[in-house]
Amino acid sequence: MSEQDKAFFDRADAFIQLANSQMAEGTEAGQVSASFMYSLARYNAWFSAAGWQSGQDLAKVRGETIEMFVKEFQRLLEMNMDDYITNFDKYIPVARNNQP
Repeated sequence: MSEQDKAFFDRADAFIQLANSQMAEGTEAGQVSASFMYSLARYNAWFSAAGWQSGQDLAKVRGETIEMFVKEFQRLLEMNMDDYITNFDKYIPVARNNQP
């Protein structure tokens, strides 16, 4: 793994650790997920806007920008869902004897 790849995953892990710490404070996972998703959307809107000179310029590329972010999120979500499907018992340890 290159240093650039390591830095990428280190940043991602730092965000996940922050989310996990909020759950440790008693916030439900769904609430943390909703806040996490909102913050990512807000950051990506800022990131997108920062590259333009005006709101009108940003408005011209609004649709294609949203489409690009949605497609990339879907690709990453599908990749991670497949990983969790493959490694479910490793990632999600549960007491199997308590299930119906």
